[in-house]
Amino acid sequence: MLGADNIIVTMTHASKHGVSKLLNNCSLPLTGKGCIKKVLTDLAFIEIKDGKFHLLERAPGVSVDEIIKLTEGELVVADNTPEMKF
Repeated sequence: MLGADNIIVTMTHASKHGVSKLLNNCSLPLTGKGCIKKVLTDLAFIEIKDGKFHLLERAPGVSVDEIIKLTEGELVVADNTPEMKF
């Protein structure tokens, strides 16, 4: 296999209009399907597994409910999602 094994994307969680960027399906042309493993947004740290977003950590002061509301794709949330520590 060529290329990186662990690709992490940093981005905003939603558009400036409050529309989720973490979608069920991509509407843009893809250069590499399924190659992104983790996403770090202004709200959360998320791992992508089995076609689902798995919430690993939330940004300081951000509630799990806010992340759920701003995530269009299927989001798996553990019982106790920790806040990021810096």
